[in-house]
Amino acid sequence: MWQNQLKMSQNPDELNSSEEKLSGLEDDQEENLDNSDQSIRKRIRQSAPGSHRDETPKSSPSRPVSIEELMETAKGVTNMALAHEIVVNGDFQIKPAELPEHSLEKKVRDIVHKAFWDCLEAQLKDDPPTYDHAIKLLGEIKESLLSFLLPGHTRLRSQITEVLDLDLIKQEAENGALDISKLVKFVIGMMGTLCAPARDEDIKKLKDINEIVPLFRAIFSVLDLMKMDMANFAVSSIRPKLMQQSAEYERKKFQEFLEKQPNSLDLVTKWLQEAADDLAKLGHEMLPPHCGDGATGGASALCFTAVQNQAYLKLLKWDHMNRPFPETVLMDQTRFLEMQLELEQLLVVGTVLLVTFSAAGPALIDVPGFAEKIKTIVKVLLTGMHLPSFNLKESLATLGEKVCAEVNSCLSQHGFTPFSAEREAVLKGQIQAVASPDNSICKLIDSRIQKFLENYLASSHQKSLPAIPGGLGPIQRELEEIAAKYIRLVNYNRMVFSPYYDAVLGKILTKEESQIVGKSEES
Repeated sequence: MWQNQLKMSQNPDELNSSEEKLSGLEDDQEENLDNSDQSIRKRIRQSAPGSHRDETPKSSPSRPVSIEELMETAKGVTNMALAHEIVVNGDFQIKPAELPEHSLEKKVRDIVHKAFWDCLEAQLKDDPPTYDHAIKLLGEIKESLLSFLLPGHTRLRSQITEVLDLDLIKQEAENGALDISKLVKFVIGMMGTLCAPARDEDIKKLKDINEIVPLFRAIFSVLDLMKMDMANFAVSSIRPKLMQQSAEYERKKFQEFLEKQPNSLDLVTKWLQEAADDLAKLGHEMLPPHCGDGATGGASALCFTAVQNQAYLKLLKWDHMNRPFPETVLMDQTRFLEMQLELEQLLVVGTVLLVTFSAAGPALIDVPGFAEKIKTIVKVLLTGMHLPSFNLKESLATLGEKVCAEVNSCLSQHGFTPFSAEREAVLKGQIQAVASPDNSICKLIDSRIQKFLENYLASSHQKSLPAIPGGLGPIQRELEEIAAKYIRLVNYNRMVFSPYYDAVLGKILTKEESQIVGKSEES
């Protein structure tokens, strides 16, 4: 039940994982990721598949590996994670690296930059001016502008090459005929031609700077932004092509890792075994009809798809603090955790809405906007509900007061009799009871959410979506949004790793069937 996980920290560094074999290995690409992307990269480093605890299934022992092999493997895992991020994260963006405010690296960088710009200013103030540094900067600007051009930009390439001809500029400087302001004006104009619309305001600001040294500094800052824009454009351009190739790429990289660490499917084996056991205990009620075709019952009826679906559902109830995540879904652990927390909060929202509408009767069911108001109140008061410092009972008590006030206000506005003190006390008590792990309404809503996700998984390749179970109507939109993200992850993961799942499940289900046959012969 979700209440048992309220003390779970959302810090991915605290998540238990496989042996931290790749901890500390950095990749330059990571510096350009946003915060959420960095947490995923950390998870890969901290939870890379490797040797596991004694509780995990035993397999072939891992052979000793050299530092070079480990470094090469780490690089492969990191590159695989980056390709994975680009494919599954539609909001993926490369961003400029920002050094910590008081870090030594930032202090050294600032000192070096200041020394350079001070030197440039001193040279330009000489009589006559010295343009050595300025010409070098113009050369760097020229290379940056040329890097933004496409093969068809012949005219622009000719203009840049002609105006920023460094040999000619040096001759003009030696003869005292260099008009650096004119060159800078050309650079700003060309930047305005090549930049994305989002940079128009930055280009406009450049035109307002009159001092040459601050202007050079600002030009390089905007050029850095333009480079980020170009990189992100390239990422969005290659995403469709990468989508087609990434499954094979990830599978290949994982196979390379598996060859170096043969026990890297231990957690997957245990995960799938538990899913098969769960289905066996349920009497195969969760099996799709086609799974039993040609089967005589027992373990043979446990088709691969049904076991995989059950295994994926278990990821939304995972104990991230105390259990390492299966190797094949490790790169998406952050996403599965986020969806798990969203579902736990949605469970409370759905429970509060159900008891509220039940208490109010049919009067408020069709009132426009009422459900959204209650949802907003619940979400605000439950912000941070998974942090150790969060007091659920106090928040639910406050929530009960707010909900009762909103219900009475809405009833009065629409000509209905407000709640009596007794009815208010009952509703507040029902809301506060949500904190109990044994709350029957919570269990009902949770089981229906799980059933909806189960049906969503089973129909993921069909055009029609499963019907929303009774009582979940007020949270249908939020539930379908989470389900869509969930199915997208599951389908991609299945596409990449299905050969490994099939191999593991083949052994598990054959073993299960052999045990059942043996028992039947004994009887």
